[in-house]
Amino acid sequence: MRILLLGKPGSGKGTQSKHIASVRGIPAISTGDLIRAAISQGTELGVRFKSYTDNGKLVPDELVVEMVAERLSKPDAKNGFLLDGFPRTVPQAEALEHMLEKRGQPLHAAVNIDVPDDIIIERTVGRRSCPKDGTIYHVKFNPPKHDMKCDLCGTPLQQRKDDTEAVVKSRIQEYEDKTRPLIDFYRGRGILIDVDGVATPEHVEKRIENAINASVAASA
Repeated sequence: MRILLLGKPGSGKGTQSKHIASVRGIPAISTGDLIRAAISQGTELGVRFKSYTDNGKLVPDELVVEMVAERLSKPDAKNGFLLDGFPRTVPQAEALEHMLEKRGQPLHAAVNIDVPDDIIIERTVGRRSCPKDGTIYHVKFNPPKHDMKCDLCGTPLQQRKDDTEAVVKSRIQEYEDKTRPLIDFYRGRGILIDVDGVATPEHVEKRIENAINASVAASA
């Protein structure tokens, strides 16, 4: 399966990408992770990325597509892959589509995890993490047992600086402006799968699996 995940920041894409990749035995490819790794390793692409990020500029689409193409050429992606965080715009989607068509590897599904804005804000603003071991909690949905301290090590929990309502709303607006058009793009390609993301991670996992299986069966 060749899949990409769509959804607003905080919709649960990261959690679901790991599950889908594990179940289907395909690599979950995050472009953000790839860019950071390329920069830290000082690869040729990494040096080019750094010249943009150091100056506060966005990495050009053609460089990101080149990086994705390089990653998809590795042996573990031969039988499928899952893209998380790319494409973010219609021009990126068109470039990806062109690249995959040349390889004879068109996408099978674009899974859109749909979560209302108010729930995303509640999920994100209430998130707390342990600075020592990275364990994630939530003040409402998964609170620690005692006084906002980590259950595992007792370290006081922290809120990430960007987990504020103002920042979350800004991210959502950026998504609406740049990324939401991808929903219509992939619906037009006949591969969009809408999934209700308001449930426990386990329930959303099941919804996604059922939807993908139904889509594969319908196209067989």
